[in-house]
Order: sequence, then C-alpha cells, then structure tokens
Amino acid sequence: MKTTQKFGYGHVLVLISILLLLPHLQVLPVNIMEARNFITAREMGVDGHWIMTTLNGLPRYEKPPLPTWLTAFSGLLFGFDSLVAMRLPVTLITLLLVGSVYWLSQKTGLSKRQSFHNSLILITSFYIFFAGRDNQWDMYCHSFMMAGIFFLWRLIKGQGHLYTQALLAGVFIGCSVLSKGPVSVYTLLLPFLIAYAFIYKFSFKQWKQYLFPVLLIVLLMLVIGGSWWVYVRYMDPITFNSVAGREVSRWSGYNIRPFYYYWNFFTQTGIWTIPAFVALLYPYMKKRVKDLKAYQFTLVWTLVSLLLLSIIPEKKTRYLLPVLIPLAMNTGFYVEYLWSNFTTLTRKEKWIPVFAFGLLGGIAVLFPVAQYFVVKNVRSGLMIWLIIASTGLFICGCLLIRALFKNNFKMLFYATVALQVMVIAGAFPLAQSFLYNPDYANTQQVKNRLAGTDTPLYAFNDISPEIVWDYGTVIPTLTQAGKPAGPMGILVAAADTALFKQKFAGYHIQKQGYIDLTSGKSGLASGTSRLYVDFYLVTDR
Repeated sequence: MKTTQKFGYGHVLVLISILLLLPHLQVLPVNIMEARNFITAREMGVDGHWIMTTLNGLPRYEKPPLPTWLTAFSGLLFGFDSLVAMRLPVTLITLLLVGSVYWLSQKTGLSKRQSFHNSLILITSFYIFFAGRDNQWDMYCHSFMMAGIFFLWRLIKGQGHLYTQALLAGVFIGCSVLSKGPVSVYTLLLPFLIAYAFIYKFSFKQWKQYLFPVLLIVLLMLVIGGSWWVYVRYMDPITFNSVAGREVSRWSGYNIRPFYYYWNFFTQTGIWTIPAFVALLYPYMKKRVKDLKAYQFTLVWTLVSLLLLSIIPEKKTRYLLPVLIPLAMNTGFYVEYLWSNFTTLTRKEKWIPVFAFGLLGGIAVLFPVAQYFVVKNVRSGLMIWLIIASTGLFICGCLLIRALFKNNFKMLFYATVALQVMVIAGAFPLAQSFLYNPDYANTQQVKNRLAGTDTPLYAFNDISPEIVWDYGTVIPTLTQAGKPAGPMGILVAAADTALFKQKFAGYHIQKQGYIDLTSGKSGLASGTSRLYVDFYLVTDR
C-alpha cells in the first residue's frame, strides 16, 4: 500500500508537470534571451562551435555552454526549425527541479503528502512554470543546484554512502556552475547552508569523516564548473577578459533597482500569492505547524535568499526564480495546516483562504463572460481553444466555489491545481490573438529575394538576435565586412536609415521590403521597434 501511494504521488506529479510544461510550446515568440541561446546552439550543431561558442559568428562567452549544449543536441535530434524541439530541454530540466523539491521535502522529515503538495505548489507557481517553458539559462542552473542540494542534505545527515552522496552533489553543483556561473551558488546554495547552520546546526564532532567528501564536492564543482572558463580564457584571453569585465560591471552599474525592489516576491507565485504571504508570517504560523524546525528552515532559506539578491544593485524579476523554490516548500506548511484544520477554523481565520480561493473561483466562473469583451476578435483556428478554455475554467471555478461551501479543502486545493493546468492546456493558445501583428513579416521574403543569387546579406549595424535566429544563418554586420563591392542585401533599422543612405550615397539603393517580428503591434507603423528592419538591395551605379 505504501509503495502504491509513493508511486502514485510521483506519477501524478510528473503528469501535472508535463501538462504545465509541454503543451503549446510554440505559441509564444522567441524572446531575446532565447534567441541568443538558440543561435549559439545552432552554430554549435551546424558550424561545430561547441567550445569556443559564438553568436551570429562572433565570440559569445557571456554564458557557460551546458544549457546550450543540451539545446543543440535537441536541435540536432529534432531539427533547429522546431520551437518545440528548442524548448524541450528546459521543460525536462524543470522536471528535475520538481523532483528534487519532492525528494528533499521528504528528507527534511515532511510527509509524502506534504512533499507532494510542495512540488505541486512549485510547478503551478507562475514564474516557475513560465521559466520552465522559456529556454534561458536560469532554470538549468537552479534545477541542477537543487539536485545537488538534495544529495548534500543526504551527505550531511549521513543518509547513504558518504562518497556516493558527495560525488553526486559535486557533479550536480558543478553542472549548475557550468550553466550560469556561481549564480545559484550565491542565491540558492549559500542561503541553504546558512539556514541549515542557523536552524539545525552543523556538528563538528565527526568532522574528519566529512572532510574529504566535502573536499570532493568542492573539487568537482571547480573542475566541472570551471573547466570551460579556464579553456576559453587560455584560448582567447583578450575577448574573454573583455566579456568578463563587462559582465562584472553590470552587477553594479546596469539595471539598478532599490534594495526593496524584490519585496513583492511572493506575488510571482500567481495563484498562491495569498497563501505564500500568510506562510511567511512567523508569529501566526509558529503555533500551527507540526514540524517547527522544518518550517523555520524553509522560512530562513527563503528570506536569506531574498536578502542576498536584494544586496546586489542589478535587479530583474527573473532573478527571483531561486527564492520561489524554498518559498514553495514554505507555503506548503500553510496548505498542510488548512488541509488538516479547514473545517474547524474560526471565522476570523477562515476569511483569508475563503477570499483567496473564492477570488480564483469567481474569476474562473466569469471567464466565459469576460472573454467576450477581452478576446473580441478570435483568430482563425482558435475558436476551439476558446470553447475548451471557457468550459474548463468554468468547471474549475464551480468546483472551487462548491468546495468552499462544502468546507472541503482537499477539493479546493486540487481544483486550484486543475485551474492552473487548464490555463496552460486550454487557454494559453488564445495568447496568439493578443500577439497578432497585421504587418508581421518574417525573414522568409528576404530569403526568397536572395535565393538563387550570390548576393550576400549584411546588417548595417547590430540587429536583434530574434531576426538572426529567424533568418537561420549568420548575418554579418558591415563593420565586420567593411564595404563589399558588388550587389548586396542590407538590413537597416529605422533609426539608422539616414546614416545608411549617407554612407552609401554613391550606390544605387532600392528598398525591397521589411522584416517585422513585433508581436501585438506594428513595428512598421511606429518605426521604432527593435524587431523591425528595412531590407535594401544595394548595387554599384
């Protein structure tokens, strides 16, 4: 019976994760960070730049290559033209994160049910499943780190052979460093160690037996994580040092935000915003949790991670990803309290969950009406998804409201999870209606115009990576190529038009069209979008 329940939780967790991560991967357009990753992956697979990584033919050393290697393998297997193939690796690595939280929660002494709920809260949190569908570097480094932390916990607690746990912890932590440098070491591992030391205390009575396993972890982290950096630094020191200096300067001189910028971090959980906030209220929660030390541990882990991120001057919303991981585990304590005590809560206590889940239910029930005003012009082929989304969300909303009336928190919790699944599996394709640009024009017309000729294509200045990705091959800039003789195609941003015509005053210039990858509005109309360029054919007079 226990084995069945164990595998039952795991199967359901994998199924829900897949439903949140895999459907409609091709719906959202490629963003700038993804485009950089995809271009580098394509140049790995096509041009063989596996170690000395490139972006549009130029050295690209800003990010370590492990996520891009995995993306390149997927592209080689399933095709670089498939967005699903290019985003598949990040969905799989997110499954590693979900599994690591599930396993680690059990190792901290929590029940299988609460561990299961922790993982469900994690994968249904807005920014977690969003990052799990967006093939950037962040999800890789934090997923590998959480797997490393799981084995590090086993090492600290003496669970299993010490050197086996040290080996696995070192490999995964090393993979984290090889994914985005020491970012996760600072934002996830260090807060974990501080929280553990503060709540559980480190025992130094048997330090000798832990000395060499810990040294093994550090060695593997440095060798695996630092190998690429050392090699590139040796092979191309000038470019590497320039990139390193630029990256370091950004931490203190780019995208500066105030210290309190992240203090609304719990809102990034989406549907769990109110439960996540309540779970952070230690005076309220300390008498309502079954395992106070485990709760204190996840709370301190969350807050220390938040504090360390807040210290850094450069701040972006996506940097909050590591904080949301222990936050999900912390939120699970409030959910567990409601699960066990919902029917006996006082009216004063009950209004918070009633408001939180009632609001979700009300929004879901009203969606069929709201969509009539919000999604006024449904694009061809999307009507079936509108029907599915309206029906599914209405049912989920009814279940939430019914659960409130029945005082059934079990139904309330799982209906909330089902609601999030329905948003992705059913309603997500409707985003295409908001992304529609009537003047959209991809790079295909440029390819068609140059097909069968020896006319090269250049960019007048640097252009957006999304355009390079869409074109399918390197587009060198004229600063690289000089001013070639003979006919050539040139892509020119609207802001560079006057300078371009001045530079080529002695040439015959003929506009052939434009590229506009802007979503939701016309770059052609505004002429200011970075995803809009004009296409000119330039020949000698």
